[in-house]
Amino acid sequence: MKEGKTSLKEQLKEINEYEREPVPIKAVKGFKSFVGMVAGEHIAGTEFIIGPLFVLHGVGIVDIFLGLFIGNLLATLSWTLICAPAAVKTRLTIFYQLEKISGVGLVSLYNIVNGILFCVTASAMIGVSASAIALLLNIPGPGLTDLYPTSFLYILTIGGIGLVITVVATFGFDRVSKFANIFAPWMPLVFLAAGLAMLPQLGVTSFDNFWEIGKEKIWTGIPAEGQTKYTFWHVLIFAWLCNSSMHIGLADMSIYRYAKKSYYGLASAFGMFIGHFMAWIASGILCAVALQAGNSNPTPGEIAFMGAGLAGAICVVVAGWTTANPTIYRAGLAVQALLPKFPRWKITMIVGITATVLACSPAIISKLDQFLGLYALLASPVGAVVILDIFIFPKIGLTQNLASLKNIKVNFSVLAAWIIAVAASYFIYVYTEADFYFFVAIPGWIIGGISYLLFAILQQKQYKTNP
Repeated sequence: MKEGKTSLKEQLKEINEYEREPVPIKAVKGFKSFVGMVAGEHIAGTEFIIGPLFVLHGVGIVDIFLGLFIGNLLATLSWTLICAPAAVKTRLTIFYQLEKISGVGLVSLYNIVNGILFCVTASAMIGVSASAIALLLNIPGPGLTDLYPTSFLYILTIGGIGLVITVVATFGFDRVSKFANIFAPWMPLVFLAAGLAMLPQLGVTSFDNFWEIGKEKIWTGIPAEGQTKYTFWHVLIFAWLCNSSMHIGLADMSIYRYAKKSYYGLASAFGMFIGHFMAWIASGILCAVALQAGNSNPTPGEIAFMGAGLAGAICVVVAGWTTANPTIYRAGLAVQALLPKFPRWKITMIVGITATVLACSPAIISKLDQFLGLYALLASPVGAVVILDIFIFPKIGLTQNLASLKNIKVNFSVLAAWIIAVAASYFIYVYTEADFYFFVAIPGWIIGGISYLLFAILQQKQYKTNP
């Protein structure tokens, strides 16, 4: 027994995730690895939350289809043209690359914010998976709008799921990627089958009357009682920027640094158009059926079980896992950058336990859209700073990685740009009375980039005058 434990510990020690060095060519992955990972991550249990949200907030049928198409196209282009090129050029994590630019003091603050928000996101996925298992075991589970756990058995269920997810993430990128590739191929089929199976209950008997019934009974344009009205722009912005921290905020440099070519960013299309288009449409249909049956507060597990039976419930469990795995992996990298002397696997394990504890609160799920929006607000300006430093500074004669070269602990150009961008974005958010922080992610990205450029010019001019 002791020998077995020692063997496992040695295996974990031998895993090299290149936290503070470029990923070597021998470790890069093919296109298929990224298709499986992003498809698995974005065909998640949360799709059973977001699709219904659009129905409850009264999105119209034209707005849902057109908004999702354009928004997901823009998200794919953001990964392909912004995130993946930066990752392949440096082959570093966003955390180490930012440390070279901003200094260890400032990147520590960024990593704390990232670690917390990754934990919150992963905990939501654990909660979604738990809702399905609770349904199968006849354990009372919280609804979409509940704020507190409903039973001790439900908490035990969350603990079991959190344990599995933490172990997979602890073994690193390779194991996370393989886990996702096992499940990614069949999950979309369950979403599609569940949605199609429920259409007759709404009165859809052919392709010809789908649009008419969808307009009358699913995406009616009329919000449910107590909900605000969502428009085409809500759908487009949500689809484009709900993962803005990952693409324009560059958090996915931690993933795409393993890509052979930067065009592997196109793999994100599999996650966007299957997970954030087809799955959101399918779960919206299921929500409409639940509402028609008198269930005004369905859980993700109930919705999936109603559409596809046992296969649907299992799909929700696995979909939660395949999203939580890479999220906890990223969180481990973020916290490990704060504590470089501690092994990544130990930190990932602690992060996984933290996310599991947070998952015991259903409020995490009910407020997931707001958490993701806050993450977008904070992370987007940082992505602009890193993009400028990698691609623009060499072309205009400015020094890259200034903090690393000058041994600066806090690069005030980055700090000032970050503060100004977040403050200006929040002002725009309040002034325009926007529903989501997502709406100000792009202004924050642009303001952050321009501010960093101006401060860096002044700063580096001063260094040349007083070296």
